[in-house]
Amino acid sequence: MATIRRSGRPAAVVLTAVALFAAYACGGPGSGHGSSDTAGTTARGGSTSGAPFDVASMLRPAGRMLGVVDDKTPWQYDIVKAFGTQAGRAPDIREYYSSWGDDFDPEGNAFLWKHGQLPMLALVPSDTSLADIGGGHDDAYVRKLAQQIASYRGPLVLSFAGEMNGPWNSWGPGHAGADDFVAAWKHVHDVFHGLGVTNVIWAWSPHVVDTGATAKLRPYYPGDSYVDWTGLIGYYGPIDGASFSELFTPTLREIARFSDKPVLITETAVAESARKEAQVRDLFAGAAKAGVIGLVWYDQRKTWPGGSQVMDWRIDTSVGSRAAFRAESARHRFGHAFGSG
Repeated sequence: MATIRRSGRPAAVVLTAVALFAAYACGGPGSGHGSSDTAGTTARGGSTSGAPFDVASMLRPAGRMLGVVDDKTPWQYDIVKAFGTQAGRAPDIREYYSSWGDDFDPEGNAFLWKHGQLPMLALVPSDTSLADIGGGHDDAYVRKLAQQIASYRGPLVLSFAGEMNGPWNSWGPGHAGADDFVAAWKHVHDVFHGLGVTNVIWAWSPHVVDTGATAKLRPYYPGDSYVDWTGLIGYYGPIDGASFSELFTPTLREIARFSDKPVLITETAVAESARKEAQVRDLFAGAAKAGVIGLVWYDQRKTWPGGSQVMDWRIDTSVGSRAAFRAESARHRFGHAFGSG
């Protein structure tokens, strides 16, 4: 399976509110976000005069974003700096993981947004059942989380229970059903909406359908009124993922049958091999042709799921890999220079 098993804090963009809105032509409002009025927002660092941040005008970006994902906290900014050095441009998105029950860090996320990265939180229900979440048993936590996120007063991409179609996850097939996932997603979304939280972009993030994740995706989809972006996860690895057309295209076609939401590749990377340079080029060319709004790179070394083989997903595993990443991301216009980071 073309993904990475996480332990501890597992797997879950956009521009400055003024500079970003200029660079990203925005479409109509999305799920439950009300007005697209952006008055009262600053270029970086959230809203002014205590006004809540509204992401409605950010939901249909015209450009292509480039991000980085790591399991470290938002404050660990060296990850962003290292990625910028390797990629030749600072990332627009900084994705990180958090376990169900963890507090949200308003100051850390504000730090990212101030420095030009749209925070993306991958919230993982590792030790909690989806049935309990959907049944309201953890509503005290959901309400607290919603209030903490709203207090941040900047935009946040929230990916809840990503890779829900992956049997390697405790919330995936064999552990929970698609109906459990949908009920949990809708319940969390409804609590946020009921509390008037307007600064969240809801990213539904299945794993690509491959030999390790064979479940149909339609039963897992909560519906257009509950989703802003489709976030797709897939890796060029030793089992699946020889090319974009093999790794992503079949799943993109399946999703297109029931949703036309913008697609962000929320986790991807290319494993070290003799083909890495060519596959990096293939990834950017394929993603651009598919019309995705961006991709988020997993820049780490990690053991392949179910085995002991350590895979090296980092950009600069070779001079050729790094050069291909820089050239192809620029050629296909992934990434926007903004912010002070």
